[in-house]
Amino acid sequence: MSIESLKDRLPDYAKDLKLNLGSLANDITLTPQQLAGTFVASALAARNEDVTRAIVAEYKSVLSPEALEAAKAAAAIMGMNNIYYRFVHMVEGDYAKMPARLRMNVIGRPGVEKLDFELWSLAVSAINGCGMCVESHERVVREGGLSAEQVQTAVRIAATVHGVAVTLDGTKALGEPGAN
Repeated sequence: MSIESLKDRLPDYAKDLKLNLGSLANDITLTPQQLAGTFVASALAARNEDVTRAIVAEYKSVLSPEALEAAKAAAAIMGMNNIYYRFVHMVEGDYAKMPARLRMNVIGRPGVEKLDFELWSLAVSAINGCGMCVESHERVVREGGLSAEQVQTAVRIAATVHGVAVTLDGTKALGEPGAN
């Protein structure tokens, strides 16, 4: 399975997603590792088995084994952190002053360049809707030298991958053509 196979499965009403997926897959704003890792972390965060398989198959050869593990780790740790910090952000009280007491060692030692891991964490946080995490990771990658255009590209990848996952889940639920 590949990105082309995902595009082929999208219905006509999702033509914009097809076009966006194709253009983002060929984007040159990010390094190949940043692009591939953003796609992989976003696919995992989007929680659609077919999307995850297709995107990992597409980008597995672009990423070193360590980078692939780091992209998966970004999705995993943000799956936890986005829930916790979204709660802290939404609820008034002393929670923001309290230590989280959650293990997050991978953030300090992700196995790849810290900037790339932070970018992947930003993309996942955008999908998961944690404003506090989005702000934090965006600040780190901008301070690390990434441009607004590069950040936007990562979030556009996250948005498009999520849209593809939502659409394929919908076609499956409705028994529409392309649903497998």
